[in-house]
Amino acid sequence: MKKKVTLIPGDGIGPEVVGAAVRIIEAAGAQIEWERCDAGAEVFKKGDPTGVPAETVSSIQRTGAALKGPLETPVGYGEKSANVTLRKLFELYANIRPVRELPGVPTPFSGRNIDLVVVRENVEDLYAGIEHMQTPGVAQCLKLMSDKGCEKIVRLAFELARSEGRKSVHCATKANIMKFTEGLLKRTFERVAPEYPEIRAEHIIIDNCAHQLVRFPEQFEVIVTSNMNGDILSDLTSGLVGGLGFAPSANIGAGAVMFEAVHGSAPTIAGKNLANPTALTLSAVMLLRHLGLREEAFVVENAVLHTLEAGKALTGDVAGERIAATTSAFTDAVIENLGRNPTRWQVREHKPLRMPPMRESVATVAAKSRRTVGADLFIEADMTADRLGPSLESAMEGSAMMLKMCSNRGVKVYPEGATRPDCVDHYRCRFLPRTAGAEVTDEMLTDLIRRVGARHRWMHLEKMQEFDGKAGYTKAQGED
Repeated sequence: MKKKVTLIPGDGIGPEVVGAAVRIIEAAGAQIEWERCDAGAEVFKKGDPTGVPAETVSSIQRTGAALKGPLETPVGYGEKSANVTLRKLFELYANIRPVRELPGVPTPFSGRNIDLVVVRENVEDLYAGIEHMQTPGVAQCLKLMSDKGCEKIVRLAFELARSEGRKSVHCATKANIMKFTEGLLKRTFERVAPEYPEIRAEHIIIDNCAHQLVRFPEQFEVIVTSNMNGDILSDLTSGLVGGLGFAPSANIGAGAVMFEAVHGSAPTIAGKNLANPTALTLSAVMLLRHLGLREEAFVVENAVLHTLEAGKALTGDVAGERIAATTSAFTDAVIENLGRNPTRWQVREHKPLRMPPMRESVATVAAKSRRTVGADLFIEADMTADRLGPSLESAMEGSAMMLKMCSNRGVKVYPEGATRPDCVDHYRCRFLPRTAGAEVTDEMLTDLIRRVGARHRWMHLEKMQEFDGKAGYTKAQGED
């Protein structure tokens, strides 16, 4: 019986590289029935703000698997990314991007035996897409990371290492600066790692990880990281082995999977038969493995590698424009080489990947104790801190709360703040109870908003909470 798979040709060069991959895997005898669906630019133009029509969603719900070409994403306005929409709709929480030195693809790193996988959390972090213009000149984006999301991606990284026989996993974070969000990923990694005693677990700061990747990339096997960091880092690692034209990826969820090349739609070469279909074809190899068509995956991957190694039908990103093969010529060469293996490159063994269990219930982390100890009120004010501070203190006279400090872009500016503050009209104003140790009530916060709101425009209130006696908030730079 044929396996049903949703096929999304995509935008730009998408139809060309998807068409090439489909030709190759069908020539290899893979028994797949394609359900062709739309997403991306043409859908946006029809007025669908998601870029993903209901028919496409229904198809993926039926098949549980999709092979997708690159989709154009509107930049800086209106609609959401159709790519992100697909990932969120199906809770495709893990993005797996393997990077390995390829035969016949010369790079400054050739001979270094680069062979690693970036495991990127795929739905949380800044990509939650929760943004606000807090003043006409100050924008905010909420960075959301959950205990549940961190545990899923960390466990998947260790399971991937185990399935591929890898010996180490690095967790790359910016926990030295973002101690709650990125720190949560680090703490989760350190909690889960002992359950995989045969795998060496190391934490690394993300900027050092980028530095090490371009100096000693061969030291890494699996890197697990947050959404934004993973997006950037995986493009960097693709550059080590020849570029995005050779970078496949898988988006993994409990109920669906979606395979795609890392590269974009490349509109400048669309329709010219110039695109490199390697990344999409290797993504299709990952799809075949997922479907249990392991022999077909082995044959297709080896044919691609043999073609690259032979060097007789390489696209322009490798061979240069003067001697470049067309997309269709490269595809023809791969099909001709089905059944042949490269001489200097061995396909890695892959055992079935064990997915971390999904908890259907709403995830809750219970604290033994919790207290509200203060509040940060964010205020829009076209005045200097030495004028704003006294105004707030005057507003709070006779109330149960008092002003502790004001900060501007994370730096304390009142009282006695930074020596030369370059302020914008967006202040975080921290209020504490006048009675030391008292807990802040909702009635106190309502009074705070009423008093301050009578004088100043405010846009956001954040409770300062303690969980199990530990502060759940950060201090401003310079705050005591």
